[in-house]
Formats: sequence, structure tokens, C-alpha cells
Amino acid sequence: MTKYVGSLFAAAVAMVFAVPAIAQAPGNWTQVGMLTCKLNPSIGFIIAGHQSMECRYVPSNPANPPQAYQGALNTVGIDIGISAGGVLGWAVLAPTVGIPAGALAGEYVGASGDLGIGLGAGANVLIGGSGRTVALQPVSLEGSVAVNVALGVSGLKLRPAL
Repeated sequence: MTKYVGSLFAAAVAMVFAVPAIAQAPGNWTQVGMLTCKLNPSIGFIIAGHQSMECRYVPSNPANPPQAYQGALNTVGIDIGISAGGVLGWAVLAPTVGIPAGALAGEYVGASGDLGIGLGAGANVLIGGSGRTVALQPVSLEGSVAVNVALGVSGLKLRPAL
């Protein structure tokens, strides 16, 4: 079993780190800020998973105020186990120097990988948002407290927090 989980994790890491080239595909993209999300506790349901989260976008330009978002990360693939929550961090890339308030709202798709036995690690590379003009590239591995394995295609939905 340990060999299987190790092989699965190695495949997840290879897939997740091979995808950043896709996230940057169109022309010259610029980092316009950072998105940090606090994940709520969740349970994986073997072939699908759901994690709700609260996010904060901090633009690179200090003249622009931070923005709050609510989100949900849904994974289709292998998702087995329990997570007590965690934190995800992404560099926000766009084809323009600045993006308007609320522009991160929308749907993103990409690859995900996560392994947790006590402390967990994972990454999600996503592209989408307003007219698929925003890419979210992980700047660090996900930190979580979990007993789980997840590998698959993820969809992130962000909406402005009220």
C-alpha cells in the first residue's frame, strides 16, 4: 500500500509541476498580485472532493486595496481521506499590468495533487477567471493537516465575498 501511495504522489507532483507552462501559455503575462486562501475542513469522496475556502487577493500595486473572495475547489479524480483545512497561495498572472476589482471572480480549471499523512502537501495550477484571462500559479506547496490522497482535475469557483 505504501508503495502505491508513493507512486501516486510522485505522479501527482510530476503532473502538477508540468502544468505551469500551460498556465502561462498566452504571450507575456505579468504577476498582478497574490491570492491566499484558507481551506475549510473537508472529506474526500473517492472519485470527487470539495473544499470551501475564504480568499484574499492582494494586488502588486499598493495603491489598490485588497479584495475578499469566497471559493470552492472541486476535484474529480482520486480523493480519499479527511483534511482539517490548510492554506493555498497563488501568484495571480494576467496579460495586463492591473486588473479591475472583482476580476478574479469566475471559474478556473487545472491539475491538482495532494498527499497528507499528518502534515500534508499539494499544489494546484489553474487558469480561468474573467474570460479565461487570469492564471493562478502556486508559489508554494499547500500546507494542511490531513490523512488523504488526492490527484485529478480541479475546478475552482471564486466569487466576491459579501
